[in-house]
Amino acid sequence: MSDRIIAKIEYWRERVGRTQAEGLYFFNEPVEAILSPTRVRVRGREMLMFASYSYLGLLGDPRLNAAAQAAVAEFGTGTHGVRLLAGTLQLHHELEVALANFTNREAALTFSSGYATNLAAISALVGRRDVVICDKLDHASLLDGCALSGAELVRFHHNDLADLERCLKRAAPEATKLVVVDAVFSMDGDIAPLPGLVELCRAYNAWLMVDEAHSLGVLGATGRGIEEHFGLDGVIDVKMGTLSKAIPSVGGYLAGSAGLIQLFRHAARPFIFSAALPPPQVAAAKAALDVMLAEPERVARVQANACYLRERLRALGFNILNSETAIVPLICGSDECAYQMVRECQQRGVFVLPVVSPAVPKGMARLRATVTAAHTRDEIDCALEVFAEAGRALGVI
Repeated sequence: MSDRIIAKIEYWRERVGRTQAEGLYFFNEPVEAILSPTRVRVRGREMLMFASYSYLGLLGDPRLNAAAQAAVAEFGTGTHGVRLLAGTLQLHHELEVALANFTNREAALTFSSGYATNLAAISALVGRRDVVICDKLDHASLLDGCALSGAELVRFHHNDLADLERCLKRAAPEATKLVVVDAVFSMDGDIAPLPGLVELCRAYNAWLMVDEAHSLGVLGATGRGIEEHFGLDGVIDVKMGTLSKAIPSVGGYLAGSAGLIQLFRHAARPFIFSAALPPPQVAAAKAALDVMLAEPERVARVQANACYLRERLRALGFNILNSETAIVPLICGSDECAYQMVRECQQRGVFVLPVVSPAVPKGMARLRATVTAAHTRDEIDCALEVFAEAGRALGVI
């Protein structure tokens, strides 16, 4: 066997084994029951959930459950295979029409996961002799899409428009240039500077792709994302989003011009070679979109709850970086401190999880607290009290 492979196995066995022995391993914890949109049972104990991506509180909504059950009754639990050859259902087309309408685009296409969606988009759009310019804090799936494409990868300092312009100037004039950013950055909770990005992309003849995984349902008056947030409808060339966060199903989608989606349908390898989304997940996603449109007050609630949580955490003395959204990092410093903070919080009945190196830089380990439209003010206050107690006990605040 390869010595490097053995070394990797031993590294992770030692790292995981050490944290487990110290009672500080909190990854992949089995959730025994989802008791409500804000409460779960873990290891026999009821906890307040502050690690959920269900930003609009739609997970477990009876309307979504009914749609999924009806789809199983009509179509079964799966499809006959990959969509291009065997697996497309009318349900898929209906969801894609709804997504195109919701994003104000001509067409949309769904994929088996958000990760696969980003791989599909970048690898289908660019290749050798092309350049992809990414924010340094872009999601790992975007960077992996760049690697799959074979294009040159250039990274600019986080949300630094001057550095982005430097990268654009250095690109060969004949190269296709694709700028790729997250709308909301998943570890820090801040927002990409869309107006400046659009201005630079137009000035340097570059395409702009934006990953809306954590902005759908969170940004804008109706939750349509970063374009609505800035009042710049239609400026993004390639809109990517997921169906597993504010929309509590699974999968991802790309939205854009009809021609662009036709290209993805026939040239995106993760679409061509992956099985179709199962009928219940498609139906649940479509039902979630319908609820989002009918109940925009959910968007207003998650925005208000997020603002309240951020303001109170800052007042307590926590470093939450430049968070502007429902993702609120509580910086702890060392990985060990983050693990201990999680233990303190879970022992006090709040379910949060750590983010440690290499997902974030060493010394920047954190709890990533997320708030939803379903949280009541009393529940947020309860969590704040727990965060404060744990933070003081460990010297974080």
